[in-house]
Amino acid sequence: MSTRRADIGMCFHRTFAPSKVTEFARRLEEGGADQLWLIEDCFYTAGVSLAAAALTVTERLKVGIGILPAVARNPAITAMEIATLCGLAPGRVLPGIGHGVQSWMRQMGVRPASPLTALEEVLSAVNRLLAGEEVTVDGRYVRLDRVALDQPPVPPPPLLAGVRGPKSLAVAGRAAGGVVLAEPTSPSYVRAAVEQAGSPADFHVVAFSFLCVEADRATAYRRMAPWLATQLADPSPGLTVLPFFQDLHDLFTRDGVDALVTMPPDWWRELGPVGTFDDAVAHVEALEDAGVRSIGLFPEADVEIASAQLETVLRLAAR
Repeated sequence: MSTRRADIGMCFHRTFAPSKVTEFARRLEEGGADQLWLIEDCFYTAGVSLAAAALTVTERLKVGIGILPAVARNPAITAMEIATLCGLAPGRVLPGIGHGVQSWMRQMGVRPASPLTALEEVLSAVNRLLAGEEVTVDGRYVRLDRVALDQPPVPPPPLLAGVRGPKSLAVAGRAAGGVVLAEPTSPSYVRAAVEQAGSPADFHVVAFSFLCVEADRATAYRRMAPWLATQLADPSPGLTVLPFFQDLHDLFTRDGVDALVTMPPDWWRELGPVGTFDDAVAHVEALEDAGVRSIGLFPEADVEIASAQLETVLRLAAR
């Protein structure tokens, strides 16, 4: 059985000016890329309004939101927003909902005592509303009384859970149609995450990966080593699941950030599309082999560098 080719897209960095989203969306569509992923982090730019702008200047491009914090909006409003986007561009919306960073939720006065319960209740309610149901629920965090959307999307989009840990992935498997895995997303992490979600059928896996393609590997590794060092300071499940994590951690602990530049190329290829263009292709194909359907490539935070990196995204989409 042949491996399914993933949709390739680019992430829109949270610090970019909102006015840039239409330019990036048009260039991605015209160049043959499949997706644009919009990052809603507090307190930067908002995902729904950026998505509306991107969708209305394109005809084919799929637009994903990674992610809407579950408790930042009432789930009825979240469902209304998603349904409206689907009405603007049927079949082109990939909405993601997650816990949100809990310190940000605390700043807004909405941090739940049980983020897992809150997420599952919100995912369930939004899914039912998008499916056209009239929803009455009296949960711990979600309370709705005979709420139904006037224009539910047909068919409803897959509702994706932006989560990381095993308990949250189990929630995703029960209550979502897929998952958005934050960078670094290796093939090892994808397989572990799907297993922790219970290996549900027709599960849409989205992988975010930090993009760094240079003419030679050493240059790419030097650019990425400081970023990897910050990740190792507080390792996420995406790192700890790596088969070589302990060796990587020991190398960094012993010799510091400079030692990361000397890591074996296969370690870097497992971590992300880092190195030469051929290395990036190898990473993408490994994610496809692991079952990933959508890949969002993260650019540099500098908008001019990101604009140049967009051409690499187009090359990967056309490979």
